[in-house]
Amino acid sequence: MVYYTQLIFVKQGSEDAFNLFEDKVLPLLKDHNGELVYRVRPNQDSIIESSRELPYEIHLVTFDSKTDFEHYKNDPKRLSFMAIKNDSVEKVILIEGVEI
Repeated sequence: MVYYTQLIFVKQGSEDAFNLFEDKVLPLLKDHNGELVYRVRPNQDSIIESSRELPYEIHLVTFDSKTDFEHYKNDPKRLSFMAIKNDSVEKVILIEGVEI
């Protein structure tokens, strides 16, 4: 199993567009052996210490394999909504990991 954590930084004022993108693409995870484990919208009260800006959302997603992740990433249905993501997201930090 492979884990992916995303720190998602949304352009100010584009939260509704980003949420629309998420509503369209998150259901596709199951088609590619993926699972959304956590979708967190942190606030300042939940941060103990930080040296960087706070992301709008943090996602932890699992896939059975890296190949499944690649298939999800390249799913034509998902790709059809990428303009919404590109218009609403400032940047994403993607971290790949495994359970130890």
